[in-house]
Amino acid sequence: MSKKNILQFPKGFLWGASTSAHQVEGGQFNDWTVWEKESSKSKVQKAKLEDWSGYILENYPNPLQNNNYISGQACDHYNCYKEDFDIAKSLNHNAHRFSIEWSRIEPEQGKFNQKEIEHYREVLLSLKERGLEPFVTLYHWTLPIWLAEKGGWLNQKTPYYFDRYVKIISENLFNEVDFWITINEPLVYASASFLKGIWPPASPSQGRPQNRSILKYFKVLNNLAKAHQLSYKSLHLIDLDCQVGIAKNNIHFKNVFLANYFWNKYFLNKIKKEQDFIGLNYYFHHRFFKEKKLLVSDLGWDFYPQGIYYLLKDLKKYKKPIYITENGLADIKDTKRIRFIKDHLKYIYQAIKKGVNVRGYFYWSLLDNFEWDKGFWPRFGLIEIDYKTMKRKVRPSAYEYAKICKENRISAHKDSP
Repeated sequence: MSKKNILQFPKGFLWGASTSAHQVEGGQFNDWTVWEKESSKSKVQKAKLEDWSGYILENYPNPLQNNNYISGQACDHYNCYKEDFDIAKSLNHNAHRFSIEWSRIEPEQGKFNQKEIEHYREVLLSLKERGLEPFVTLYHWTLPIWLAEKGGWLNQKTPYYFDRYVKIISENLFNEVDFWITINEPLVYASASFLKGIWPPASPSQGRPQNRSILKYFKVLNNLAKAHQLSYKSLHLIDLDCQVGIAKNNIHFKNVFLANYFWNKYFLNKIKKEQDFIGLNYYFHHRFFKEKKLLVSDLGWDFYPQGIYYLLKDLKKYKKPIYITENGLADIKDTKRIRFIKDHLKYIYQAIKKGVNVRGYFYWSLLDNFEWDKGFWPRFGLIEIDYKTMKRKVRPSAYEYAKICKENRISAHKDSP
């Protein structure tokens, strides 16, 4: 193979995968676990009205089962994290993104659980022992029950509650962490909960909740921005050299200025003075007009890898390092995953060649996991989980990705960008 067919990534580039606590740990008690039990029956009834592929219904659990929508023990990653990190190391990962569960740390207002803090210290030490750089997310959509009862992110005091929690975490764990992600996908959370009404605090028995409004949506976004700004300062007071950012889900919109501004730029502009890097989560683009049919994931999401190139070029103006903190697809048969990864990496490489400072790539997800309102049936993992036995099985695509991680490069082909 000629050298011009090799796309070599920069020296020191980080390769890994991501998880979030609620989706993989199991044994949670937060606003989502309460909501799941209330909503599971209505979700099954709704699912019965939809058409499902046979291979999804043959999977366990499937969309027509109540237990699909209840996180329960999830992947039991809380107890199996060392095994999972051993697999990640064997797959040549050198970084890993995970989240700390706020409800474990502060199960009652102002009462912090040192045992759980020590658990996460062990998680961090286990990563570092295996040569995996930790990226720690502090808020990935779940709230302690006591805070949900106070109104959650609609409460003007919540940014300060969050900052208090962040201070406790950072005071205890700053020696083990260089990269902090304060908030995951603020617009996804705010829109699903306060515009669409399909996530907590929606009441499943009442349909879409009365608290759906554009005013509350922006109030939540402003409170999330305030929480980031406060915690950014607190993290740097404790560790001047740490790197702090958010994970921002951006969508490629074709020729739609307002959608691009409000979804992709509004929040980043609010916090542009308080971020050391940008985490980009990218899954799909949005089509307002008909165009040629594209390949899709099991969730029906389009394959549009060139979208990540345009988004990265647009983020260049912030003059910050960028990490791809999520990029993945639901693919139970594992027939499209490696193509998805390679095609996106080719466009990431092209962005780097154009001067975009991309420093790492995290596939979503290391493990099959609980996919929020959709439950367990979407299979995103490099590692397949048997939810009856909790047995782990590495998918073929994970081995192909492992070669990329080891060699720090991919091979081009005739239809490369």
